[in-house]
Amino acid sequence: MKSVDPLHGVLAFLAVARHESFTGAAEGLGLTRSTVSAQVADLEARLGLRLFHRSTRLVRLTAAGEAYRRKLGDLQERIDMAERAAKAEHSEPEGRLRITAPPDLGQRFLVPWVAEFLAQHAGIRIELDLSNAAHNLIEQKFDLAIRGILEIEPNLITRRLGSSPLLTCARPDYLARRGRPQVPMDLVGHDLLHFSSLRRGRVWTMTRGEERVQVPILPKLELNEGWALRTAAREGAGICQLPAFVIGDALRAGNLARVLEDWEAGQVPLHAVYPDNRLIAERVRAFVNFIARKAKDEADVRGDWWTKRTLAGAARVD
Repeated sequence: MKSVDPLHGVLAFLAVARHESFTGAAEGLGLTRSTVSAQVADLEARLGLRLFHRSTRLVRLTAAGEAYRRKLGDLQERIDMAERAAKAEHSEPEGRLRITAPPDLGQRFLVPWVAEFLAQHAGIRIELDLSNAAHNLIEQKFDLAIRGILEIEPNLITRRLGSSPLLTCARPDYLARRGRPQVPMDLVGHDLLHFSSLRRGRVWTMTRGEERVQVPILPKLELNEGWALRTAAREGAGICQLPAFVIGDALRAGNLARVLEDWEAGQVPLHAVYPDNRLIAERVRAFVNFIARKAKDEADVRGDWWTKRTLAGAARVD
């Protein structure tokens, strides 16, 4: 059996009833008179009822037509309201925004950015989940994720915010006491603080030009959260390897000191990720544009402060 759209002809019917004219209804709907007439005729055929009395000068509802219009009530008005609400959803930055992001990025940058964004957008409410979990955005109804990974699942849009280098460092008095590693394998003799969520496991991979060294490590301390690992390093517990967006300020302040500066440990790419939807809510678009501008102003998120040209000026203890 052929399926029929139950609303087919209904809006044309309501417009004709309101205007008492097929021509007026057509003008109001932006359709031709013949299209409106055909839609009403299809509706009457489907219902098996005559809805209008027609003459050369007048169009009047039949008793059945009047009863049908009463049952439809304010359908046209509710459809108009729904359309306005849908358009506002994608044109006005308002409503709730659910975001998930890594705790370490949230601690140092994202929470201050959120506070500034909310001060500029009174109509937006934000629910921020700080977690290293790779949430399914669609199933768990998140509008946006900030992720430090390369692999992004299908049907998601990504916007790159920056790429923060992994830096190897320790508290200066720890290095004064235990000595500074000169080559990557020297790390084996040190107390190492390891981020346990790394997909490559208990291996620190370091490169210098064409050289590549994989250091198997037996951590003195493992933690699954970057900010806590930074705290342990600042307390002198050992050598850590963390992205610049977590420890850049501590290095510039001299609370931590870099080791093996000539060796690169990799990059943490940062992306804003959201569902692939042509009609992206304006609040999502507004927030992504805002944090992209903020990230551009933060050297530790972009990572370019930590070029070899500037590394010579970073804190160091020999």
